[in-house]
Amino acid sequence: MSDQPQIYVDADACPVKNEAIKVAERLGLVISLVSNGGVRPSRDPMVRVVVVPHGADAADDWIVEQANPNDIVLTADIPLVGRALEKKCHVLGFTGKLFTEASIGMALAMRELNQHLRETGESRGLNPTFRPADRSAFLSALDTLGRRALISIK
Repeated sequence: MSDQPQIYVDADACPVKNEAIKVAERLGLVISLVSNGGVRPSRDPMVRVVVVPHGADAADDWIVEQANPNDIVLTADIPLVGRALEKKCHVLGFTGKLFTEASIGMALAMRELNQHLRETGESRGLNPTFRPADRSAFLSALDTLGRRALISIK
């Protein structure tokens, strides 16, 4: 295990892959784009493209198995957020939202409520549109988080 933090991206539905790669390059961090397929390989040795078998949680399981404390996990998947936090990883959503031990309980509760509303027909379950402001917030948050992870190894 290297002391250098790594970035793991739940890449199947990630709208900010290119931004994550740019931040990783700027900070000198290895980044792994983990998906069921459809992500282009990279010639950059610091960018790993990992294709996992098809399955509901295959990418999540791979990320959790590989991640170490102080690594950074990028995802919108709330159960993966909880699992990564248990491993003492930093977790960031694609809109720049930082997840913590203090916020995961509410995030899980909201996920369950929204699932119930979809099942009962009270909600169509549409996610908010991803905006340019979300992309900007993500870039800023990932840069800050990456620098914090690097400082913590010194």
